[in-house]
Amino acid sequence: MNQRNKLKILNDPIYGFITIPNERIFDIIEHPYFQRLRRISQMGMSYLVYPGAHHTRFHHALGCMHLMRKSLDVLRFKGVKVSDKEEEALLIAILLHDIGHGPFSHAMEHSIVNGISHESISLQFMEKMNADFNQSLTLAIQIFKGEYHRKFFKQLIASQLDVDRLDYLKRDSFYTGVAEGSINSERLITMLNVVNDELVVEQKGIYSVEKFLVARRLMYWQVYLHKTSLGAEQLLIRVLKRAKYLSSTGVKLHASRALNYFLNNEIAQDNFTEETLDIFSKLDDYDIVSAMKEWVYIDDFVLSNLCKMVIDRDLLKVKLKKQPVSEKKKERHLKRLIEKYNISEEEASYFVFTGKVANLAYNTNLENINILHKNGKISDVAKVSDQLNLDALSKAVVKYYICYPKQKD
Repeated sequence: MNQRNKLKILNDPIYGFITIPNERIFDIIEHPYFQRLRRISQMGMSYLVYPGAHHTRFHHALGCMHLMRKSLDVLRFKGVKVSDKEEEALLIAILLHDIGHGPFSHAMEHSIVNGISHESISLQFMEKMNADFNQSLTLAIQIFKGEYHRKFFKQLIASQLDVDRLDYLKRDSFYTGVAEGSINSERLITMLNVVNDELVVEQKGIYSVEKFLVARRLMYWQVYLHKTSLGAEQLLIRVLKRAKYLSSTGVKLHASRALNYFLNNEIAQDNFTEETLDIFSKLDDYDIVSAMKEWVYIDDFVLSNLCKMVIDRDLLKVKLKKQPVSEKKKERHLKRLIEKYNISEEEASYFVFTGKVANLAYNTNLENINILHKNGKISDVAKVSDQLNLDALSKAVVKYYICYPKQKD
């Protein structure tokens, strides 16, 4: 019998050929938990604004693995010692860093589970897979949790200039067609170095860092916090909340076995068991879309209309403002909806609501992006930038929104 070739080469539209470095990583990619990421969209509901944004968490994870290999090659060339065992652990950690995302990436965290982040679920997946792979993921888990003694390992995975951000900005820019997000990840990686066990960027890379931070800010306003994407994601969250509420009152909803489990049970951090994890691993975007197509016909004004709005892309009107939306304006829209459809205020509140979003490109309260000068001095990028005022990018810009149904004749 022919032995399976596990040293595969994948063709990626961003980087070209990506090589899977060894059999263990191939087997991790082949694992059902990881394959599920093919069915989890990277950008939630953004495809309703940018039709090309149908790429998945699977694409992103492989891209991150590729950039991690590139980063380690650069650091080794500059004399930073990284063992083969450490390299494999870093590749596994970055490959699995997003494995805990639920359907449409973030919607589930705000609707049908309580107080559980995708990072927490990622860690549970990694620990379960560690048992499946004879404890060979132990070092990767230590690095992921920030418990390994080499600080810059964690910075490569999660910091203000990590390979996660380097991939998703470039990838999301490509698939949306929003050129402002395109960054030179190769250039940034080439400029990386390590001093005192911390990641730094060499002085000649400062303009690439500036471009990276500006691109991040622009992508948030143009893509991630685009008002239509924002409104669509809020609708999806309310679809799931309403479905969970109806299930709690005894209404039987047509849904997949996995989705029904989360609709009919109160799941929080303390009861997210191994059984729950296994059921969660069967849940993806397809469950939600197929359920919404069924729920369009349910005899519940709220759930039926919310689902129609998402399926038909007949979304709410969304207005972004610099000042908080007045309660009076919200009440006016609520009253109009209540009178028009003879529904309760509680039901109307699924369609009329307010909120706020913030955009912070560079957070000075977190670990800085440090620049290594030719004389060996190390400075925060915001202090040494001379092309752009990066101090401005380190202040959060908050915008307030109101969502309500469009008026139809």
